[in-house]
Amino acid sequence: MKRNQSFFILLLLFSFNMVFAQEIQGELKKWHKVTLSFEGPDTSESAEENPFLNYRLNVTFSHQASGEEFLVPGYYAADGNAGNSSADSGSIWKVHFAPDQIGEWTYDVDFKKGKWAAVRTSEKIKSAEFMDGTTGKFNIAETDKSGRDFRGKGRLQYVGERYLKFQNGEYFLKCGSDAPENFLAYDKFDGTFHNDGYKDDLVKTWSAHLQDWKEGNPTWKDGKGKEIIGAINYLASKGMNAFSFLTMNIAGDDQNVFPYVDYDTYDRFDVSKLDQWEVVFEQADKLGMFLHFKTLEFENQGLLDNGGTGLYTKLYYRELIARFGHHLALNWNLAEETGDWTETPPTFPLDAAERIRLAEYISEIDPYKHHVVIHNGAWYDPIYGPQTKFTGASLQTNMEDFSRVHAQTLRVLKEAKAAGKTWAVAVDEPGDHRHSLIPDAEDPEHDNARKNGLWGAMMAGAWGTEWYFGYEHPHSDLTCQDYRSRDLFWDQGKICLDFFNKNKIPFWEMESNDSLVSSVGDYVLAYDGKAYVVYLKNGGESTLDLRNSNSEYDVSWYNPRKGGELQKGKIKSIKGSGKQSLGLPPVKKDRDKDWVVLITKS
Repeated sequence: MKRNQSFFILLLLFSFNMVFAQEIQGELKKWHKVTLSFEGPDTSESAEENPFLNYRLNVTFSHQASGEEFLVPGYYAADGNAGNSSADSGSIWKVHFAPDQIGEWTYDVDFKKGKWAAVRTSEKIKSAEFMDGTTGKFNIAETDKSGRDFRGKGRLQYVGERYLKFQNGEYFLKCGSDAPENFLAYDKFDGTFHNDGYKDDLVKTWSAHLQDWKEGNPTWKDGKGKEIIGAINYLASKGMNAFSFLTMNIAGDDQNVFPYVDYDTYDRFDVSKLDQWEVVFEQADKLGMFLHFKTLEFENQGLLDNGGTGLYTKLYYRELIARFGHHLALNWNLAEETGDWTETPPTFPLDAAERIRLAEYISEIDPYKHHVVIHNGAWYDPIYGPQTKFTGASLQTNMEDFSRVHAQTLRVLKEAKAAGKTWAVAVDEPGDHRHSLIPDAEDPEHDNARKNGLWGAMMAGAWGTEWYFGYEHPHSDLTCQDYRSRDLFWDQGKICLDFFNKNKIPFWEMESNDSLVSSVGDYVLAYDGKAYVVYLKNGGESTLDLRNSNSEYDVSWYNPRKGGELQKGKIKSIKGSGKQSLGLPPVKKDRDKDWVVLITKS
């Protein structure tokens, strides 16, 4: 009897210790990251029993008042502080969650062990013990963040429209950098990629942006990270709200960015390096910077499972989602560029069916259902329609003067809608690969980029643009370490965003209809009978066809080169149906330059 009592007491102590060892971190506010840490098996990145592949941590979070549930994948975290300690071993396992409602949330932990457990859905996998079956609860308060901080806006979601929408009701327009693709090839991240002889000359210091780090900004390992944090600080200071980066380019142009412990092991992750990536991404959330995850470079599309959605591919995406899926504004781009899947045999990727299967897998394990896109190379025909999980396009074009941006954007939007699903399209590589957005030193005016690329995309109904740096110029897509190389163009991007946001243009209600303006090659966004935006590439006088409207409209002008307040020309209002003259731009010396005309119902 005494022996049984002793066993029962030890069991209680063991259970108490397991619950006590669990830790909840975060501000416990709506849309903020909440992290649960658990004491699990003591293991390592190199352990014979692979902690990344043969264990599966899932946590179900349930909102008590509404019944809303999220099944969130977790991950092995070494000692729980690997970003600072560089630990590759330990017994801590974590899960990140971004609650979208205030009030009480409960959680239920599922921790399993078995061969390939991380990528299996079978319920027959045996318990891994430790925290398996643990339950608990916490309370979430209202957010206290505002301004650009995404934690005051909520998750950015695809809502079946051309524009993504925050949970607070705001629609989002983006402008930012699509280059360098090897943004994460930073020499202060852990790993040996920066001195291993593989294209080490492309490794980045981001030293030009040390000046942009501010006191109180995050770092790791007693001060590392200031330069890369400064880089995104700078973009945000210029009014930009997006940047992109590859998370895998082992076989690509750079070969310095990957989440693994080395170039050849695709089922073991560098825990400390990924913790350090997270520091950068957290800063991006606070600054209101959209995260464009380009998950595979062109040359890497056949690297895992020969391009199929197999074990290594599933594990790769599960790790990305477990570690970074809680971020509020992001998209998963399944390929930085696609090959021609109409060829026999096809080039990368192996076929469109595999891309569709991969999108389905991501949708299954991403608890937040983030926007899923892919670049073109091959066109989008096989992946349109409601039967796939793709929700939009990451469009790239191929003309030095950006002249295909407007038409190609319209084409994708039209074709997607005709196939039965409205897509949200962003132009993420306007221009061509040789030039695209060249440095200010070579083209301080950026006329073609502004007229044909920036405004061409927005006036077609794109939800934003990101800007590629051509390889024939300094500060290229591989070599750029100073975003100030395009400082003057970032100003023009902000001017464009300011026009739509500060003037409260209902762009989500508007449709492109260039036929309404008399000048050939100019653009019109129309909310029939209520508001029109006309972009005149070369100024001058044009007429706008109001069709059958007999209302009165105010006419204002906006300078897309310099920004500022709306201005008035000689014609301050128009009334009546049919074609009405908009008059001439208000600044006489600039009447042959590009202008935006805003026509709103009085």
